[in-house]
Amino acid sequence: MKTKSFLLGVMLLLLVLTACSRGGFALGGKKVTVTIVYGSEKEAWLIPQVETFNAEKRKTADGAVIEVQITSMGSLESGEQIVAGTLNPTVWSPASSAYVPVVNAAWRQSHADDLVVGTPKDLVLSPIVIAMWRPMAEALGWPDKPLGWGDIAALATSTEGWGGYGFPEWGSFKLGHTHPNFSNSGILSVIAEAYAGAGKQRGLTLEDVHDPQVKAFMAEVESSIIHYGESTGFFATRMFERGPSYLSATVLYENLVVEQQTKVLNNEVVQIPVAAIYPKEGTFWSNHPYIILNAPWVTDEQKEAAQLFQDFLLARPQQLKAMEFGFRPADPSIPLSSPLDAQHGVDPRQPQTVLEVPSAEVITAVQELWRKEAKKPVDLVVVMDVSGSMQGEKINAARKSLIDFISLLDDRDRLQIILFSDELVTLTPLSPLGEKRQEVLQRVGGIIESGDTRLYDAVDMAYEALRTDGDPAHIRAIVALSDGNDTVSKLTLEALVQKVGNLSEGGSATKVFTIGFGANADKQVLTRIAEATGAKQYDSDPNTIQKIYAEIATFF
Repeated sequence: MKTKSFLLGVMLLLLVLTACSRGGFALGGKKVTVTIVYGSEKEAWLIPQVETFNAEKRKTADGAVIEVQITSMGSLESGEQIVAGTLNPTVWSPASSAYVPVVNAAWRQSHADDLVVGTPKDLVLSPIVIAMWRPMAEALGWPDKPLGWGDIAALATSTEGWGGYGFPEWGSFKLGHTHPNFSNSGILSVIAEAYAGAGKQRGLTLEDVHDPQVKAFMAEVESSIIHYGESTGFFATRMFERGPSYLSATVLYENLVVEQQTKVLNNEVVQIPVAAIYPKEGTFWSNHPYIILNAPWVTDEQKEAAQLFQDFLLARPQQLKAMEFGFRPADPSIPLSSPLDAQHGVDPRQPQTVLEVPSAEVITAVQELWRKEAKKPVDLVVVMDVSGSMQGEKINAARKSLIDFISLLDDRDRLQIILFSDELVTLTPLSPLGEKRQEVLQRVGGIIESGDTRLYDAVDMAYEALRTDGDPAHIRAIVALSDGNDTVSKLTLEALVQKVGNLSEGGSATKVFTIGFGANADKQVLTRIAEATGAKQYDSDPNTIQKIYAEIATFF
């Protein structure tokens, strides 16, 4: 009897625990979960605050313990997924409010009201700046002379480059900013360029965007781009690691300049100082809004819990902690202090001019103008493994994902495709995509696999094609996919790395992005090739290859 009673008790306990779990209860009582999707720029500050808040077991009015769960994601990407219904957070905290009008406009196409209602609170602040090596900024007259997009356009189009300012050894001016269709800092960059071209700080209109003068100005600035990208942090890392020969300047958040200068001052890195330039024509705040979504999946209890976490983040101790990471507190009563000072490369008195966020239709028009008229074209060679080991699911996924990748390129881009096994076959030569798009898609759809793996020779062939036929005024890049070890190349790995890693052109040199396709890919080899050129190596398989190609496309 005792045994039966014991078993019955265990069964009842399991049933209770299961019911509690399904009903949102924990052992200590009811629990409410607040999910937050946020821009990764504030990750170093936000993660410890979440840990502290969760450890305190704070409760709602009904006694539910609040648990905050956070996920970092690009601001534009997360906004698009929320609108599409594939992402259902309680709170959305992008890097800035600039893209909110576009998200609301998209949401209203299938809903009766806005996704973002009212004016959300800002968590922390950081202005958009042009981060430039201090000696280069000084050559342009900084800090005595206000600098801006006009100075960038003049330097970008100068035939003398830095030689016109007395420093021919610095070569040409090299700029970087993220892709406006994928990144908050990227879209704010091109909107700021449009404002500068129009000579305005407020009220940017569709007529302004369509003005040939604005288009010409944006094209001048964009002509100095070395490549684009998905992540603002990636540009900061590459610039600060590789130095002035790679990038002269890049569009960043002010807090990233503070972060770099803190490392320099603490002797954590050996690098020349960097300065934050606040464009004289005006700039935007990266204001990190805390948006409790007006969405059907967000319950009243979650809204209450999310509000309590917002109050926690805006309390003075958490705001002071944010300043340690280079952010300006959202609370204006908190005085700015170190590290927000000249020693850390920033000016707390700036920005003097803040640009107005335009309407959704104007933002969309600026993106279109950039893509069709102002964006720097790419000369791209795709190098694809079609050896026998690619048979089955691999070759099917590789074909389909390459077709999708090509659809992300513009008609002005020039594309070459090289297939490699034990032979090297040029599927299409380096020429403008627009005039051959349909033919290329048909040819890619008929790719078959066979033979051994001749990776090094194929990358070398692509590199030579760009060296001899590539346009120096374009971004030049190689995307190489391989699923195994090189077995038959005449060229050695060491010789290839030495060749493609010759960065005599600095950041303007050809980049080689590599994709390790499947478990048998030699990822160490692919990493060496990519990093020698300042690019990235990606791990992939048939389930993720489409996403990897899409991420690589953000560089162009």
